[in-house]
Amino acid sequence: MLTLLAVLPIAAILVLMVAVRWSAAAAGGTAAVGAMALALTAFGFGGPDFPFGPVQGVVGVLARAAWVALTVMLIIGPALGIHHLQQRTGATKALEAGLARITPDPRVAALLIVWFFCLLIEGAAGFGTPVALAAPFLVAAGFRPVTAVVAAMVGHASAVPFAAVGTPTLAQLAIVDDAPRELSWAVAPYMALTGLVLAFVVARLVGTLLPTAGPPWRWMAVAYLAFFVPNLLVARFVGPELPSLVGAIGGAVVFVLAVRWAVRRRPPPPPAEVAAEDAVTDAAVAEHPPRMSFLAATAPYLVLVVLVLVTRLIVPVRDAARSVVWQWELFGHFSESIEPLYHPGLLLALAFLAGAVWQRAALADMGAAFRRATLQVVPVFVALVAMVTVAFTMSESGMTTQLAVAAAGAGVLWPVLSPFVGALGTFMTGSATASNILFTEFQDQTALAADLDPVPLLGAQGAGAAIGNIICPHNVVAAAATVGLGGREGQVLRQALPVAAVCLVLIGAMAWVLVGV
Repeated sequence: MLTLLAVLPIAAILVLMVAVRWSAAAAGGTAAVGAMALALTAFGFGGPDFPFGPVQGVVGVLARAAWVALTVMLIIGPALGIHHLQQRTGATKALEAGLARITPDPRVAALLIVWFFCLLIEGAAGFGTPVALAAPFLVAAGFRPVTAVVAAMVGHASAVPFAAVGTPTLAQLAIVDDAPRELSWAVAPYMALTGLVLAFVVARLVGTLLPTAGPPWRWMAVAYLAFFVPNLLVARFVGPELPSLVGAIGGAVVFVLAVRWAVRRRPPPPPAEVAAEDAVTDAAVAEHPPRMSFLAATAPYLVLVVLVLVTRLIVPVRDAARSVVWQWELFGHFSESIEPLYHPGLLLALAFLAGAVWQRAALADMGAAFRRATLQVVPVFVALVAMVTVAFTMSESGMTTQLAVAAAGAGVLWPVLSPFVGALGTFMTGSATASNILFTEFQDQTALAADLDPVPLLGAQGAGAAIGNIICPHNVVAAAATVGLGGREGQVLRQALPVAAVCLVLIGAMAWVLVGV
């Protein structure tokens, strides 16, 4: 009975957003009220078994939810500011022109953003940063808003187990005694398998740019191999910190070289066609003269990548950045913290300022970009607080654990269900790292109790947690906010759910084979 009650808040979110088409704020608010009512009654939240009273419990959960929502806002706000400044200064047009010089096919250029750029930023920074940066740019490049968000969310998922320089997998290593390379190799093959599905979806979405040409299947295959070959090698022989970064950077270099080689091998067009294209180009330049170089147009992104790599890979800088911690505690139980000098929000803000200086943006343009970004993120705060309240209520009251324990009762079917537990953790917390912290020991002990090899199941946990990023409600809310989809988040979730479901089934099937039940 408790299991059925525990699943109600999740079911409410999915039904209200996907079927009834409510906004995330309305669906999340309804689910939050329902979850809190269930927690206080059926699960005795704040009763004798808890170190705080019911009123303290409600206040503590709401305080944590507001804090987490605010930390997400610190990412979305500067990312939106960069997008709006890029548009006001003409940098977006310069970027499009630069990508066109790499390849005349906009679908292939889009793969650089949807696949490699998202994977790079996820591998370096995590915390939803790639979607917040990529989705607005994809809209400016011609994608429909829903397509842009889904593409960015699907495109970055392959890097999640090794995001933020390996943080989700390192969180698992802090809980179990396995060797780093053993655990990184446990999760990497799952992501290579699901990467086939993610790459297929990315190609389909990118194909909407030129519907008559169709998806760029061959170039997507090149992009898939260019990322996953180094990714798998680093995961197998080095460890969990660098697979996503090396795969994204090395893969992007290989991909661009392959594209340039293919462009040079193309037969030259007929002279009449060249003259016609030159005339169109000359007219376009005369009407919209380029305002800046490609290098200047990429300034905010280049600065962001450099800042992220320096603060993540150079140990003394990283230690210094992480030495400053702001934290708070309520009622001796509820607490949250932030490392302000290490948080992506500060790095995005610095990238915004550096880009403005490099591009010599007017103060009026900077102010307008800041105001527009602020006006966009304020309404999103309510939806995020609602969704995070559901997550924390379920976690603090024991609902999430109840669902996981019920799944563990499947016995020999557990390998099939283990990735779904990982996805559940991310769905509720918005973080693959949090999911791994929440459920790694549970997965390990469940495997040992069932006399199963725990390592493949720990890998399935990490892979399932990564896929959960695609459908996590407050990730969807944050991503939709960057392209003006507030109130239409259900459209994103409807497209993302089938992708996540297929990936989780594949991970479960692979876990079943690896465990050898």
